[in-house]
Amino acid sequence: MTTPIKLYRAAKSGHSHRVELMLSLLELPYDIIEMDMANGAHKQPEFLKMSPFGLVPAINDDGFTLADSNAILIYLVQTYAKGGPWLPEAPKEAAEVQRWLTVAADNIYSGPCAARLVKVFGAPLDHAAAVSKAHALFKIVDAHLAGRDWLATDHITIADVAVYSYVAHAPEGGVDLAPYDNIRAWLTRVEAQPNFVPMVSSPIPELA
Repeated sequence: MTTPIKLYRAAKSGHSHRVELMLSLLELPYDIIEMDMANGAHKQPEFLKMSPFGLVPAINDDGFTLADSNAILIYLVQTYAKGGPWLPEAPKEAAEVQRWLTVAADNIYSGPCAARLVKVFGAPLDHAAAVSKAHALFKIVDAHLAGRDWLATDHITIADVAVYSYVAHAPEGGVDLAPYDNIRAWLTRVEAQPNFVPMVSSPIPELA
């Protein structure tokens, strides 16, 4: 490919970071278009053509536009890394990857993501409930990672990319990762990948 992929993002959005991380891990050229969410850039008609729900991230790949972070991950690997480790074709492994994409869209969104929305963005959500959901999730994930390196298979996949951002930044939502040795080891493995790019950090409040 010669034309950089345009990534429409918000720097502190974990959903946006999933896509930027995937682009970087695949060594794909990309240009960042930072969305001024506070002034409603994501609600402008031109952006809504790409992302009808007005959500970041979205991409424009040489005229092909797509929103939804997990959908973009699938598109990127199937377009530019077909046959690679990121999205296995074997039914059992593919199903395991899909299971974790669902966790990223559901349990992570209502747990560590929601807790962080309260602390970083002042979202009017139930912070205590979100922290409780995060810890319930992390106990399951930590047990799952006992004796294994990656979430879905024996190698890194888009499941790990989809789950990483909001787990790594859970302390910004007041969620303590200290009790979860296996999760913290897994985060370190993701961060050790060639071409890893971090997400912008926010202050860490009191942890619970």
